[in-house]
Formats: sequence, C-alpha cells, structure tokens
Amino acid sequence: MAEDISWNPWLSTVVAVGVSLLTAAAALLLLTLIVVLVSRRVEWVRELARRARNALFAVVAVVAVWISCSVSEPANADWWPAISRLFLIATILTGAWLLGALASFGFERLMEREEQERMGPDARRRRTQLLVIHRLVLVTIAILALGTVLFTFPEMRAVGASLLASAGIVSIIAGLAAQSILGNLIAGVQIAFTDAIRVGDVVVVEGEWGRIGEINLSYVVVYIWDERRLVVPCNYFTTTPIETWTRRSDKILGTVFMDLDWRVPMAEVRAEFQRIVEESPYWDGRSSSALVTDSQGGFVTVRFVMSAKNSSDQWDIRCEVREQMMTWLQRTHPEALPLTRVAMEQPR
Repeated sequence: MAEDISWNPWLSTVVAVGVSLLTAAAALLLLTLIVVLVSRRVEWVRELARRARNALFAVVAVVAVWISCSVSEPANADWWPAISRLFLIATILTGAWLLGALASFGFERLMEREEQERMGPDARRRRTQLLVIHRLVLVTIAILALGTVLFTFPEMRAVGASLLASAGIVSIIAGLAAQSILGNLIAGVQIAFTDAIRVGDVVVVEGEWGRIGEINLSYVVVYIWDERRLVVPCNYFTTTPIETWTRRSDKILGTVFMDLDWRVPMAEVRAEFQRIVEESPYWDGRSSSALVTDSQGGFVTVRFVMSAKNSSDQWDIRCEVREQMMTWLQRTHPEALPLTRVAMEQPR
C-alpha cells in the first residue's frame, strides 16, 4: 500500500505530461486546419507550414513537457534544477531551429521573386546580397543560440562578464580579424555590398572563363564553361584584378581574326559577312564590321566584329562567322586563303 502511495505523484506527472501533449497536439491540429484553409487563397502558406512543421512540433513538445513537469511532483525533487536547465537548453535550440527555418523560407521566397524577373545587373546584385544576408542571418541565429545556451550556466556568465569588462577584448577582436578565416568572412560581406561581383556574372578568373555560381561567406564558386568548378577565397576578389563581362550590361562585342592573302576581295568579304550576321539568330543588330587591321609579311589580318545580347550568344556567333567565312572563302575565293611564297633565283 505504501508503494502505491509513493507512485501516485509520478502517476499524476505522467497524466499531466499526457494532457499537455494532447493539448499541444490539438493546438497543432487546429493550426494545420487553419493553414489548409488559408493556403487555398495564399499558396505559399502551405510551403511555409511544410518547412517549419518539424521545428514547430519539436518546440511545442519540449515546452509542453517542461510546463507539465514544472507544476507536478518532479519540481520538488533535488535534481529538478538540472533537468529544468536541460529543458531550457532544448527550448533554445529548437526555437533557433524554428527561427532559422522561417528565415530561410523568407529569403528563398525573395530570391524566387528575383529569379522571375529579368536577370539583369540589378537583379543579380540584389540576389547576391540576399544570399549573403541569408547566410549571415543563419550564422547569427546559431551564434546567439549557442551563446544563450552557454550563458544558462552561472560559471559561463561569470567568465563572459569578466571578458566583456576586460579592456583586452578589443585587442582579441582585432587579432581575430587579422586571421584569414575572419578576413574571408569580411571579404564575403564586402563583395555582396560593394557590388564587385554578383551571382550570374560572367568573369575570367585565373585564366578560366565562367559564371559566378555561388557566393558564400568565405569562398566563391565559379562555374567553368566545361562544367568544372573553381573555388576561390573571397579575399581574392577584393585584392586581385578580375575580368568581368557583365558589370553594367550583358551586351558584348565579339571578334574573329582571320589571316588572309593580299589578294582577298574585301568588298565581297564584307558583303558576305554582313549576310551571315543578319541571318544569324545570335546577332542583336547593334554592331557589325569587317576591317583590315594589320598587314605583316605575306598576310593581311581581317577583323570581324559582331554584337550579341550576352556572352553565350557572342560565343555562338563568333564560331558561326568563323566557320561560314572559312567555307565561303574555300568555295568562292581560294586565292584569298593564306599561302607562303618562295622566290627561286635562276642559277648563273
């Protein structure tokens, strides 16, 4: 009989926990029904609920169990302060998880809206800034959550207060800022807000042509045209000159150089070149010219210039012009192809 009496308080604790969990489940079910109704008019609400569901369930479950235990028998035990601190830490961590999920959803919605617009220089700049801010927000949430967890321990609060009160904290921060890791982090933020490069920009880095694919807090990934990936530290872009083809506009000029014989009929070459670019789907109609730009030895250098709306079309029209002009010269003016002349003197 005494054993039954001693178990009654724990039985009430189990009942309290069960009631709390059932209440939390009912509240979540009601919230789910509201989300279903609202999502019929606002589509993104369903996606938001899906992204935050697991984190919200974890927060609600931890808080429900914590509250039910704090008002029942375990709250009177000697070991309850340690268990209560564990509940507090779990609440902080799951709350940070939920906050991070909500922040990620919000930034992804903003970036999707930018992708739906025309990806010009301004749109690429805003997308780059959103990517960097998104990562900064997630890192900040993680650091604040970890700091809050540490400060739940009285010993850590004393250490933190002494460090913050110390005059040497400034020198510690300055020393850390001089390190390469933090220097890369600062360079990543600088890249995003100084508009030096943007996601989607066409650049030439280390002799490689490609597009800026990712801008992280410490490194940038360049997508090379042949599907390789070039990973470059952020501080490289703040200390080294780079070549960018899309700084203010995607429009670009392309050139093709051909070494031809002195007998090349430039009027016919110019007419054929104009016909090729006018029939090409890659020409944007802004500019085209065919000029003799050099004459050395037994050759003349003919430069063909054509414009395109972006670097991809520029590459295609350059290849098209080079191939068609070569074929046309072979077929109609073989004498214009480059050749080497050798003069043989008659023996005396």
